Amino acid sequence: MNDCKVLLVDDHPLVREGLRARLSGVAGIEVVGEAGDAAQAFEQVDRLRPDLVLMDVGMKQVNGIELTTRLRERHPTLRVLMLSMYDNPEYVHRALAAGARGYVLKEAPSEEIVAAILAVAEGRNFLGSGLAATAGRPDESRPLLSARETEILRCLADGLASRQIAQTLGMSVRTVETHRHNIRRKLGLAGQAELIKYAVERCRSIGGA
Repeated sequence: MNDCKVLLVDDHPLVREGLRARLSGVAGIEVVGEAGDAAQAFEQVDRLRPDLVLMDVGMKQVNGIELTTRLRERHPTLRVLMLSMYDNPEYVHRALAAGARGYVLKEAPSEEIVAAILAVAEGRNFLGSGLAATAGRPDESRPLLSARETEILRCLADGLASRQIAQTLGMSVRTVETHRHNIRRKLGLAGQAELIKYAVERCRSIGGA
């Protein structure tokens, strides 16, 4: 079996350097490139054709979850493993929904990260230690959204447009649009239709719609 060709995607050069060092010399893994943002990730995937992308969640501009969705739309067979500092089940849930085959924490031992890469490379799913039990449900004790963002989510679930939300909550339309953008960024939602769908499902699940 040939080595798994891995592309590192993280917006911090020192993190990429550390990952490359941790994976250097590991049997079955070859780091073929790095990317620091979405544009670089697309260019590198198109050019290098990696087997697997080791993807950071919390990147600027386009987060790792949304980038996973976009990359797999262009390359449906691409395997993505999320490597994140966030253990919030909301992130895990959104990442898996976006098409990631695994999720492991950056603080995990090197052995676990290697095991995750090899498992995903072989077509298996992998969840890091302590993540499996809560991967399919949001953690209500640690809300990802602010109180104001949650209010807006409820309004969206009720079918209100931005202008109606602005009137209801006493804010400008521009502020509502900013909140909507932030909600999409935090949750890794690719578009407005996906935001509305999430709002309805989320608020129904907590008795809010």
